[in-house]
Amino acid sequence: MIEWIEVLEILAVVMAAMGCVLVFAVLVGFARRLFSQEKTTKIEVIEPKKEKKPMSKEAREGVTFNDIFMFMIAVPLVLLWVGFAGFVIHTGLNNSSVLENIEAYTTLIAILGGPALLIIKDALDVWKQEQAEKTAFYKIKAQAVIDYNDDVLKQAQSIESKAQEQEHKMENKK
Repeated sequence: MIEWIEVLEILAVVMAAMGCVLVFAVLVGFARRLFSQEKTTKIEVIEPKKEKKPMSKEAREGVTFNDIFMFMIAVPLVLLWVGFAGFVIHTGLNNSSVLENIEAYTTLIAILGGPALLIIKDALDVWKQEQAEKTAFYKIKAQAVIDYNDDVLKQAQSIESKAQEQEHKMENKK
């Protein structure tokens, strides 16, 4: 039977391997961006202007430091915290020796949990802000539609009244 220390060692090795793969992926992305910028700056071909397709928001912004920070530090930390807490609970239910050392485990969970909870709180704050922006956008859009419909009705009424006035003028001339 695998002891809990061995499971933690395996988990640490897996997390380290995932970190190395992530660092490699980020470096490859930066290298691609560097090489693609060099090619575009060296070759200057004047082409007739074509209508540009609108770029998505993600394509315009690119990868920022905060994106790298989130994927290299924040996400693994939160996953490690949740995974370790689940592991301690699962092992504690099956192994009485874990319950004897529960203070050490809860201390480790608390150490990992402090930064993890701050990261989760910040992520929720960003999500709330995005939702508030969406709500404000839809309120403005709805008001614009209402204003547009009012203007269309006023214009239709104006056209109808002008047509009636013209018709009365024509009848009076006869």
